[in-house]
Formats: sequence, structure tokens, C-alpha cells
Amino acid sequence: MSSNPHNPHAQAAGAYGSNAQKHTPDQRELEGRILLKAANMMAELQKDWENVTPVLLEETLTYNRQIWMLFYDTALENPENNRPNDLRSNIVNLANFIFKREINIKADPEKNKLDILISINREIAAGLMTKPKLPEQVSE
Repeated sequence: MSSNPHNPHAQAAGAYGSNAQKHTPDQRELEGRILLKAANMMAELQKDWENVTPVLLEETLTYNRQIWMLFYDTALENPENNRPNDLRSNIVNLANFIFKREINIKADPEKNKLDILISINREIAAGLMTKPKLPEQVSE
């Protein structure tokens, strides 16, 4: 997202992102916070849909797409070879869905089309921000 001084959404998102990175040492939690940031940006667009410009819509969707491109690339590359193929496939398929939805939104903008993107981001963020159980907790 650009740091356009005339775009209050960009300013707020930038400040939030900088603060979240400084105070979030856990990678999963950081990814969750970034997804929530994108979801909240899209929800803000919906709230003020009458005033949304094509540029603001594009900036918001680009930010979301950049996040999902990182997930997509990481799933494909699997540099540590530590992700199961099913998980990698699910991430790639979900990212492809998101990319197609964003193209559809840009071609025919309607605020309700953002609902599914917001929901996906929030659900994935919730999962990422939930602390995984330790092996001894699973057996209890």
C-alpha cells in the first residue's frame, strides 16, 4: 500500500503495520495481524463505499494481493520442506480464488463482493493467531 499523505486509509494501515511488526515476535501472529489489517481495510471501504475511488479500491486490493502472493510463493517453494502437500495445495487454491475474486471486483465493483475476502482473511488470521497445542496438551 502506498504511503500517500492524502489517503487516510494508507496512513493508518502503514502506522498499524509498523507498530505490529515491532511488537509481534511470533511469525504466525504477525501473519495473522497482517491478514486482519487487510480485512479491516476492506471493511472500511465497505462502510464508506459511496466515497471509494478506483485508486483507493486498487490500493486496498493490491495490499491484500501482496499478502496472498507471499503465502502462494511460500507454499510453492516450501524452502524448509516442512509443509505437507495438502496444506500447500490448499494455500495455492485459496490464493488463486482470492486473485480471481479481486479481478472480478475490479471489473465490476460492488461492496458485497468484498465479504468473502474479508471473511477468508479473518478466518485464516484467527487460525494463525491461535497458539498451537504442545504435544503434552494434545493427549490431555
